[in-house]
Amino acid sequence: MGRSGVRHSGVGSSGVGRSGVGHSGVGSSGVVGSSSVGSAGGVRWPWARRDVLRAIAGGIALSLSGTGTGCARRSSDGRVVGSLWFAYGGKNREVLLSLVEKFHASQGRYRIEPVYQGDYFECLAKLRTAIAARAAPAVTHVVGEVVPYLAEAGVLEPVSRWLPAAAQDLVPALAQEGTFLGGGERPLVSLPFNRSTPIAYYNRGVFQSLGLAPPTTWEGLRETAKALVVRRGSETVRWGFGCPVDWWFWAALVGQAGGNVVEPNGVVSLGGEAGVAALRLWQTLVHEDRTMKPPPGRDYNAWQATNTDFLAGKLAMIWTSTAFLRYLEENASQAGAGRFEVGAAPLPRGVRASVPTGGTFFVMPKGAAPEAQEAAAAFLGWMMEPAQANEWATRTGYLPVSRAGLGLLEREGFYAAHPNDRVAVDQLADASAWPWSKELFRVQREAVQPRLEEAVLMPRDAGEALAEARRAAERP
Repeated sequence: MGRSGVRHSGVGSSGVGRSGVGHSGVGSSGVVGSSSVGSAGGVRWPWARRDVLRAIAGGIALSLSGTGTGCARRSSDGRVVGSLWFAYGGKNREVLLSLVEKFHASQGRYRIEPVYQGDYFECLAKLRTAIAARAAPAVTHVVGEVVPYLAEAGVLEPVSRWLPAAAQDLVPALAQEGTFLGGGERPLVSLPFNRSTPIAYYNRGVFQSLGLAPPTTWEGLRETAKALVVRRGSETVRWGFGCPVDWWFWAALVGQAGGNVVEPNGVVSLGGEAGVAALRLWQTLVHEDRTMKPPPGRDYNAWQATNTDFLAGKLAMIWTSTAFLRYLEENASQAGAGRFEVGAAPLPRGVRASVPTGGTFFVMPKGAAPEAQEAAAAFLGWMMEPAQANEWATRTGYLPVSRAGLGLLEREGFYAAHPNDRVAVDQLADASAWPWSKELFRVQREAVQPRLEEAVLMPRDAGEALAEARRAAERP
């Protein structure tokens, strides 16, 4: 355990989304400002993800000479305007925009202008263009795996320059210091925003009718999934288990199998035998047990398809992000979803318990006008305060990032009244830290993710697939 209380297993932060990558609560649609430059949902990028990151670095040399120059715009009421680029829609967009309006009401000097920029990867591509054009936003948020790259490229402002220490009283496992190995020893360039862990969701009524409890081990996962399956002839009416075939969940499995995706010395091992065991578990559930529904689509399409099947009763148990907690609870209670109660549980253990953290961090790219940076810093400091951090968490399902705010929720009985929200908080005890590596995002997106999908869906030998992924990760 490091001083942050987070164990290293070479996995973590997405959504990632995603990430992750996760990941978590991440794609979006139907909001003004989107474009088709990203990759989620099979949309073709006009350049490789590696090229996106390299272009960011290449654009820095051109843009930094103009960093911090010029004047910020003023709103019609005379306030200093700072732009906020964000990367999701739906419920999370609604909550974010309401918090921005509360920030405006709380003071009279600054105005934050939120601009939707597509999914996480689309937003990153646009950030590259903005940096090269000396038109970077005052603040944006990026998946955790990208933070080391941007920091090492020299494109991020140190937020500690702008924020008082009180604004940095954060939950260690969710902050830069605990998300990354040695993160607390580096300049503070990121603040936690929508942070999450993967958790299990289950149809409480189905489980109760069969006398089942959420599985706590890999063996229990197989047996429970078998008990949940309903078939009529050759048709599977209800699958026992569903999970996007995504790097974030595989990273959780690697940690549970006792391995590291990236070793402490920086070697990309992809878990060795633990990585193979993690991939084979999915293969077994899909092809041998036939209890895990083969996930359709890629990236965030697969995440949404998993959620949709769960709400429609086609899946009795799923793994996805805590980011979807409020969305799943609210939609499962509606008549169109068949009206069932959603239960949440920690991921099962392999040889140990392990989960990555995921989601995004706020960052302040270099290049905005000084007054716009002041506006962004004021907004970030306000968002880190317990009241705002807790409102974001309790209205969405993301984790509270303020340490004082988390304590307040405990004392007020929030978790006693909302046990599903408690699951991800408790799992932070088993959270594993990412290595601080500028190659992390490239390894995820180019080397590993495509081969996971291929190995599970074809299927393909797990050992061969990961050996090929290691070779791809080693290429410069």
